Amino acid sequence: MYSLGELHAQLAAFREKLAEATGHTNRALELLDEARETIVTAFEQAEPWLPPQLAAAEERLRHDAERLAAADQLVTAYQASL
Repeated sequence: MYSLGELHAQLAAFREKLAEATGHTNRALELLDEARETIVTAFEQAEPWLPPQLAAAEERLRHDAERLAAADQLVTAYQASL
């Protein structure tokens, strides 16, 4: 069993990892946006072709970002209640 101080330290470390994962997820979304812009610019047509995997990857990453934010909120609320 953890002492209260140890539990706070563990939760703080977990929140740091959540922040790191969120940063990576946000960067991946930025890279997907850059890829979309590059593809559209390269084709320079009225209806540029975008691979269907691009939209699926963006949707998944946005979902992951939402889940990470929710986990951070839960841990923050739990830590505040200790």
